Amino acid sequence: MNTHVLDPSPRTYVQHIYLLARSNRGPACAPETQSLEDVHDWLLHEATQIDNVMLMFEEFMWRCKAAHLEIDRCTLHIGTLHPKVVGFSWVWNSTDELCDEIAADANAVNNVAFTKNPLYRVMREGEIIKVDLETEEGVNSGTLMQDLAEQGYTSYVALPLSAAGEIHNAMTFATKRPGGFPDVDKDRIRTLIDLLALHVERHIVKRIARNVADTYLGPIAGQRVLDGEIRRGDGEAIKAVVFMSDMRGFTQLADRLSGPEVTAILNAYFDKISHSVLSHGGEILKFMGDGILAVFDQQSLGESAAANAAVQASKAALSAIEDLNTAPPDGLPAPEYWHPLKIGIGLHRGEVFFGNVGGEERLDFTVIGRAVNETSRVESLCKPLGRELLLTEPVRDVLSGDLQTGLNAMGEHALRGVGKPVAIFAA
Repeated sequence: MNTHVLDPSPRTYVQHIYLLARSNRGPACAPETQSLEDVHDWLLHEATQIDNVMLMFEEFMWRCKAAHLEIDRCTLHIGTLHPKVVGFSWVWNSTDELCDEIAADANAVNNVAFTKNPLYRVMREGEIIKVDLETEEGVNSGTLMQDLAEQGYTSYVALPLSAAGEIHNAMTFATKRPGGFPDVDKDRIRTLIDLLALHVERHIVKRIARNVADTYLGPIAGQRVLDGEIRRGDGEAIKAVVFMSDMRGFTQLADRLSGPEVTAILNAYFDKISHSVLSHGGEILKFMGDGILAVFDQQSLGESAAANAAVQASKAALSAIEDLNTAPPDGLPAPEYWHPLKIGIGLHRGEVFFGNVGGEERLDFTVIGRAVNETSRVESLCKPLGRELLLTEPVRDVLSGDLQTGLNAMGEHALRGVGKPVAIFAA
């Protein structure tokens, strides 16, 4: 999910609904005149080449308008498999000529604005909802209906598309035509909706695959796998700053707390570290027990920028852990059993292999190489040196300005498996 949420103005969306993207191509994205056969043929051929759901949906609606279907507002809703998002929607209307892509976070399904929306019954129960907005009963059937009536809509229809899981996909239609939708349109658009639903299913599968790949592998590794790098040995050597963090006293903590309690603490810790890494351009590759392995790719960020980002992310992570200690979130065990959390972070720069390793039928997309092993050794020095963040000379050499001059030299230290002592610096 795109974390850069956009300003929805001039539209408004309820709590837990976020605008992700917007298109304002208007009628120009479709031919001026269309027959239903033209729209049908477009769905069978040209639409199959459009990868963006928002752009496909927007063009479909303007083609329907060009075919003189009396639709003035339409929304498309799909469920998804994502750790933070329960579904995506696309909202089009011919008045402001905008088409929005929005996301509903996990709390949306418990929001009264959603549960009282007729769309809730469509997606949960598969009902078909029809509301006559020219009657007092229809207008007073809900807040959404009141809003639509005030905007001049005369009829509203919501119908399920399919049910690949517990929640149905759905579409809604509204018109401003006096008397509502003409009967002839109801039959004419049904075939088009059925064809559109096939496209929606195709995009759902692709989006879920991408969500799963991003969630378990990270955006960069996930995209590589989806692009076909699935054979053992597939990958490439990259130069990167390697980041490794570790929680102090995790073994003792795990001995005195239950599994769910330990998991709650780990999740709070991982959330703070991963947000710091990701927000600075890093790629998280693995959660290893109580440790995190990440890289800052020099090719995509630049040599100096990758080192700067790694140090800045590390400092942000340490600050975030301090915030966690100061104001623990709800759901954690009593502080006396774990407080305060202490971590160590090691940074090193070098060449690593970024790709698939493992057995023939069970692979892991990760980084391996000397630089990874050496980063682990650097991180292990945090405790004996009494420092939270240590980095090697190759990282220091490419840092900019105060990030470099503000370091403290900790001398040279022998690292297990490394031929000669390595100069270590504390930030």
